[in-house]
Amino acid sequence: MTDLVHQELAGGVATITLDSPHNRNALSTRLLAELADRLAWALAEPAARVIVLTATGHVFCSGADLKEQRASGAPVTASFPEILESIWESPKPVVCRLNGTARAGGLGLVAACDFAIAPLTASFAFTEVRLGVAPAMIAVPVLRRLSPRAAAEYFLTGEVFDAARAVEIGLLSAAVPPEELDTAVARYTGMLTMGGPEALAITKRLVREVPATSFQDGLRQMSELSAERFTSAEGQEGIAAFMAKRPPAWVPEEG
Repeated sequence: MTDLVHQELAGGVATITLDSPHNRNALSTRLLAELADRLAWALAEPAARVIVLTATGHVFCSGADLKEQRASGAPVTASFPEILESIWESPKPVVCRLNGTARAGGLGLVAACDFAIAPLTASFAFTEVRLGVAPAMIAVPVLRRLSPRAAAEYFLTGEVFDAARAVEIGLLSAAVPPEELDTAVARYTGMLTMGGPEALAITKRLVREVPATSFQDGLRQMSELSAERFTSAEGQEGIAAFMAKRPPAWVPEEG
């Protein structure tokens, strides 16, 4: 059997590609198992500085494999929570390169990533209620991205919305003409590989945690963190590189 999920590493970027276009990259048991393996590889690979999640065909991900679900009678997405958590908690930045449309569970993958870039031709919908089910698991990452009004509107109606609207409500980072998609993704990955690995992992956490911290506690904790980072080996290398007008040691070599 051919793989449903592929992996590639180049220039510090680990690309993970869903490749099951015959069923619109649906979240089947096998695809999820392979996706979990590829994510584990990217997280463990020292040369991988940034992770890109993408897919083949015209659909990024259509959600759960309903055909398999109906045939098995058991949840086919039982491993999905661990995958969403792996992406969300990844110390390495994760960029979602949407090759096209996404629906239902596929939007959980989109929301779990740190960045999401899609072509303007893509469309989106939380279709669960129209099937008599609920957007339960994906609500965990999605509700951390969407404005409350938008979440209520699209979760409850199942209405299709376009990429420009997805940017407005916080689901996407950017929407670009299809021919500019790879350039836009490369712009993000290029900037991300310039950051120190430890600094990126720490900054990912503080973006999420600091807003929930009291002002006084936040200042105290961040003052301590700032001092620690300036004296860290990575911080010292970054400052030395800046002063010497050279790239820091962590920046991948070109080619």
